[in-house]
Amino acid sequence: MAVMNDMPSLTPAPQDQAQDQRQRAAGVGMLTKSLLRSKTGALGAVLVIIVCLLALLAPLLTEHDPNAVNPLNRLKPPVWMEGGTSEHWLGTDNLGRDMWSRIVYGSRVSLLVGVGAVLVSGMIGAVLGLISGYYGKWVDAVIMRIADAFMAIPTILFMLVVLAVVGPGMTTLIFVIGVTNWVSYTRVVRGEVLSIKARDFVKAARAVGASHGRIIVRHILPNILSSFIVISGMNVATTIIMEASLSFLGLGIKPPDISWGGMLSDGRQYVATSWWVATFPGLAITVTVLGVIFLGDWLRDVLDPHMKMKG
Repeated sequence: MAVMNDMPSLTPAPQDQAQDQRQRAAGVGMLTKSLLRSKTGALGAVLVIIVCLLALLAPLLTEHDPNAVNPLNRLKPPVWMEGGTSEHWLGTDNLGRDMWSRIVYGSRVSLLVGVGAVLVSGMIGAVLGLISGYYGKWVDAVIMRIADAFMAIPTILFMLVVLAVVGPGMTTLIFVIGVTNWVSYTRVVRGEVLSIKARDFVKAARAVGASHGRIIVRHILPNILSSFIVISGMNVATTIIMEASLSFLGLGIKPPDISWGGMLSDGRQYVATSWWVATFPGLAITVTVLGVIFLGDWLRDVLDPHMKMKG
C-alpha cells in the first residue's frame, strides 16, 4: 500500500486544469472579439440566432395554430394596411391561416433540413475524402471517378427524379440533398489529406508503428476540421435554398409540415392582389440565407489557414 501511495497520480494537477480553462476562455474571447470586429459576421450571427430562437420558441411566440383554416379571415392584410387587424399582424393566406405563425413554424423545417442534409453530405464526403487522400492509388482513382460521375449529373434534375419516384417528405428530402452534395466535401478533404500526410508528424507516427486508423483519427482529422466547418457553414445556405425550391415545385415538404417554399408556391397567384402571402416567406428565406452566408464568410476568414496567410 505504501508503494501505491508513492506512485505519481495520473489525474491532472489543479494548476494544469486551471491553465487549460484559461486557454479555452482566451480562445473563446478571441473569437468573440473577432466576431464583433466583423460587421458582416456580427450581423450574420444575430440573424442566425434570431432564426434559431424563432424555431426553438415557436409555441411561445405564436397565438394561432399555423394550420388552422378560417375562410372568414381569408387574405386579411397586415396590421398596418386598411382592413388589417392586430390579431393577424402579418395578415393571413388564401385559407385564412395566420402568416406569422406559419413563418415561425416554417423556420423549424428550414433549419432542420439545412443542418440535417449538411450532416449527411458532410459525413459521406469527409469519410470518402479521408480514405481517398490517405490510401491513394486505386482507391483514390475509384472514389474520384465516382465523384466525377456525380458532378456530371445535374443536381436538381437528379433530386427531382428521386423525389418524384420515392415521394416527398422531410426525411426523404434530407437524404436526397445530403447524398447529392457530398462531392465538394470529398474533393476539399482529399486535398487537405494529401498535404497533411506528407508532413513530418505523420511520418513520425508511422515510424513509431501507429496504425492507419490512429493516424487518421488522431493526426489528420483534427487538422482538416477547420476546412470542414467552413464548407459546412456555406452549404447550409445552399441547402435551405434547395429545400425551398423543391417545396415550391411540390416535391419537398408536404403538408401538414410547413415550408417557406411551399408558402411561396401557395402565394404566387396572389402576388398582384395580396402581396404579403408570398412576400413574407420570401423575406424569411432571404434573411436566413444572408445570415448564414455572412456568418460563413466570417468563419472562413477565421478558420481557413489560406485566408490567414493572405491576411
